[in-house]
Amino acid sequence: MADTNDSFSTAVGVLCDELAEAVNKIPDGKKASVQEIRLRADKPLTFSDGNETLFTDGSGKILYSVSEKAYIVTRRNIYDTFRRVCSYSVYSHQNEIKNGFITVYGGHRVGICGTATLTDGKISAVNDISSLNIRIARQIFGVSEEIITKLCPLEGGVLIAGVPSSGKTTILRDLAYRLSMGVGCKIQKTVVIDERGELSGTHNGTAYSNMGLCDILNGYPKGEGIIQAIRSLSPQVIICDELGTDEDCQSVAAGFHAGAFIIATIHAPNFEELLKRSQTKSLLDTGAFKTVVMLESSDRPCKIAGIERI
Repeated sequence: MADTNDSFSTAVGVLCDELAEAVNKIPDGKKASVQEIRLRADKPLTFSDGNETLFTDGSGKILYSVSEKAYIVTRRNIYDTFRRVCSYSVYSHQNEIKNGFITVYGGHRVGICGTATLTDGKISAVNDISSLNIRIARQIFGVSEEIITKLCPLEGGVLIAGVPSSGKTTILRDLAYRLSMGVGCKIQKTVVIDERGELSGTHNGTAYSNMGLCDILNGYPKGEGIIQAIRSLSPQVIICDELGTDEDCQSVAAGFHAGAFIIATIHAPNFEELLKRSQTKSLLDTGAFKTVVMLESSDRPCKIAGIERI
């Protein structure tokens, strides 16, 4: 069962009062399907449900194209919302800001656009915030059932591939719950490496997503988290999001050689394109992955296009 409007409500909780009032007026049916709420200074308030870009007139009416009736986000709205996203302490979130996003209560991810300040060629700060994108984290129980049915008991690691907003993180979250609780499979000692707090929705030390009996290493870089899990938690399964760096490959190899199955996500539009990428080759060369689960598209989130054995 989907957690629909509860997730929407917690996401809206980071908006300034003026925007929250306008957003909360949209119909409940739309609240259940919205994946993103996008704020751009002096531009219309925008929603995305994976299929369409939507707008509102501020009274709750949904608009399907840009119109003079569309509700306009002001620079003050951006400023007030950004401060709320940062819990009114922008300085304490500088490291997250310069990396482009902040994870807030509920596991929602707020993308940040502004003007970068460079130091020695690297981003040291982001100022003059001009737009914010709130990606709504939803927990949908049962979306990994096909994977559990076809792949358990596990015979190797699993890569879940898809485009942005195709449901990779949602499926990963459900897999963590089911594997750790033994839903449709034997209970597995499962560790989640939650670098951004998005999988578990961890905020101030509390996971607001139902992660079953998982051990959660929150805020750990994937590489360090995998090593820490091996060192102290004797995992059978290690779950993490968005692999891609050389360090990730080395850590995945360490986890594999320690006897843990790795389940992770990677960006790719289709299976053929996935196999062409150098980062995929490096990951597969570790021997840690035996299966790739390919998801369909952003307009059909969490739908499996195919399962390929490597």
